[in-house]
Amino acid sequence: MSDLTTTAAASVDSRLEGHRVELTGYCYRMLGSAFEAEDAVQDTLVRAWRNFDKFEGRSSLRSWLYRIATNVCLDMLNAGNKRARPVDLTGPTPLAQAALNPLPENTWLEPMPDGRILPSVADPAEAAVAKESVRLAFVAALQHLPPKQRAVLILREVLAWKASEVAELLDTSVASVNSALQRARATLTDTDHRAPDTANPLDAEQQKLLERYVSAFEGYDMTALTALLHEDAVMTMPPFDLWLKGHDDITGFMLSYGASCAGSRLVATEANGTPAFAHYKPNPEGSGFVPWALQIIDITDGAISGMHCFLDTPRWFPLFGLPDHLAADAA
Repeated sequence: MSDLTTTAAASVDSRLEGHRVELTGYCYRMLGSAFEAEDAVQDTLVRAWRNFDKFEGRSSLRSWLYRIATNVCLDMLNAGNKRARPVDLTGPTPLAQAALNPLPENTWLEPMPDGRILPSVADPAEAAVAKESVRLAFVAALQHLPPKQRAVLILREVLAWKASEVAELLDTSVASVNSALQRARATLTDTDHRAPDTANPLDAEQQKLLERYVSAFEGYDMTALTALLHEDAVMTMPPFDLWLKGHDDITGFMLSYGASCAGSRLVATEANGTPAFAHYKPNPEGSGFVPWALQIIDITDGAISGMHCFLDTPRWFPLFGLPDHLAADAA
């Protein structure tokens, strides 16, 4: 390969890679899966690379990549993929009836690190919309939409594309796009997708609330934790279908099934545009602390309204770049 050809190939690579984060965010909203989204984007970029000589510039490179990504996602969704949260599948389980029944991995809506799906933007309002659109509640609501309606709603409402641009991408009419958007909005209206009111960035009161949460959780102080929980707080634990509602059942579970988590450590991170913590519990076989869960925290009306604990740490901790062990003296 000549130097000129090598330089041209590197230039194409760089141009395609420059769109990876936003494409991953789009595919994640479409698919509800961190790993499927990354697979879809990799497939998109490979297809774009192989066909770059056919890209004639009649649309922008960005639009062309979104067209490819949309087709990849629609193909994947035609296989019947529809992911959910535990709260979408059953009612809450009273503590007295609690049982830990795991469901297959492809059942669950998955968490995603902010850095992989939220590109840097200068406009605070645009950044806020982007964060709200990857919250677990919103992405779960998207799963109720047929695939093409899902694409239309994301492109129009989240990414602010014009109806004519979406129509061109989907090879359809503007009237069809507007109709799909109207139906998608109606479906979401009937779906409980109320997002937590976490500020972006966290305001002083929310920051203090999280600091108190860390203190209460690490101290396993159920009285202090109860004072921080919203009266309708929920705790979910994928891959288990069990979910709990109300501070009595949540703290009761933590003192019974979750008793081994006493003395844990929490390490701050960010997931789905929301505060999150890597939860390490005391190592039962030696010193230090070992991964136990990725916690995503919802805040509503100045209280903790959701503790979403994703327990498959061999998948989540590497994705988030988290260590697989904390030393005994970790603060």
